[in-house]
Amino acid sequence: MNIMGNMQEINIIKFIKKVFGSKDFLAAFLTNLLSAVLVLLVVFGLAWQNRAQIFGYFAKEYLRKEQEKNFKNEDGAKAVTERILEKETIFSQEHFVIDAVKKTNPAVVSIIISKEVPKYETYIDPNQQQNPFGDLFPGFYFNVPQYRQNGTEKKQVGGGSGFFVSSDGLIVTNKHVVDQKDVEYTVFTNDGKKHTAKVIARDPVLDIAIIKVEGTGFPYLSLGNSDKLEIGQNVIAIGNALGEFRNTVSVGVVSGLARSITASSGSGTSEVLDHVIQTDAAINPGNSGGPLLDLSGKVIGVNVAIAQGSQNIGFALPINSVKGAIESVKTTGKIIRPYLGIRYVTVTAEMKDKNNLTVDYGVLIKAGANTNELAVIPGSPADKAGIVENDIILQIDGVKLDEDTSLASVIRGKSVGQIIKLKVLSKGVEKTLPVTLEVAKDN
Repeated sequence: MNIMGNMQEINIIKFIKKVFGSKDFLAAFLTNLLSAVLVLLVVFGLAWQNRAQIFGYFAKEYLRKEQEKNFKNEDGAKAVTERILEKETIFSQEHFVIDAVKKTNPAVVSIIISKEVPKYETYIDPNQQQNPFGDLFPGFYFNVPQYRQNGTEKKQVGGGSGFFVSSDGLIVTNKHVVDQKDVEYTVFTNDGKKHTAKVIARDPVLDIAIIKVEGTGFPYLSLGNSDKLEIGQNVIAIGNALGEFRNTVSVGVVSGLARSITASSGSGTSEVLDHVIQTDAAINPGNSGGPLLDLSGKVIGVNVAIAQGSQNIGFALPINSVKGAIESVKTTGKIIRPYLGIRYVTVTAEMKDKNNLTVDYGVLIKAGANTNELAVIPGSPADKAGIVENDIILQIDGVKLDEDTSLASVIRGKSVGQIIKLKVLSKGVEKTLPVTLEVAKDN
């Protein structure tokens, strides 16, 4: 094995010497080396001539990769920033609500309605023995308990909410909360103190009333601007929920604006309320008359009604329609409103089709569901002008009454003593009637 290995090494050495010692090899090697150098010089020359383009290409590739990295980093940073901002928004909103409630709660009151009702007791009259079995069990007699009145007792018969609008005890609430005249109204402030309240005025047009308690230095709420409300805006409702849970707070948003509804009371009466605020802030029975607030704590509405059978659909009277009544009470001691003296329903396209009417707008003079709710109030301006049930008022002073413009809103903009012109459709004939507006009576 060693001999064979040595022989192979000797042969390889001889071959190398022969190849590299050959003149042909040296010539070929030098030729190839020179060619390679020339190629390198050419390539280098071309590269040098196009160095700007080559540098630009690599620079663009570098920048592209760096931008991809940055975009990834920016997306991550953006997501983190959005999460932080979302948490900060929630945190800020909570603090706005908490601050608004702390600021306004002392000015929100619960109204308790009490009434003297008969008090009954049971007694046994020995002379009133009865045998319900007759001849089946003769001689089987027993005394039947009898009931008789034993004086009266004061009981709570209702409740609602309200809020102070002056330091001397003026309180805004709903008219339907304080519409009874043979009861006692008691106001409980947030600190638990009890005050006897007196009804100062009931608004004949809106479901608003002003009551008063004796005293000074009461905290009161600031009034906002309901004309600048936007759908989706956060709002807070405070009130005596269910007439039991005082100063209950609920939070929601403005769900709709300029709604028109027909509100019914527990006594069977109904009222058309136009341009009211719709909200999903929980408004329960007992919340009536309480404030609807914005996040700054200003009153932008007065809670007035809920949609029966719904989930979180409540309504509030816009505060701008209430301001006039408040100022009227402060300056004159009563609410002065012009009125026509009619009950009506709004004419729609559907009503037109179902009742073969010739118009799809205006208001149809119609009595209420209660027998006491006449279509035209006797002695009212409308009665004096000759308006009767089933007439349709189409325009007031050239203003068309439709879904966007209600009769109540137009009349609210008029003055007592002002003469207005009504365009009326009566028995198929259009006519214009002048009406002198009078002061609405406190009902």
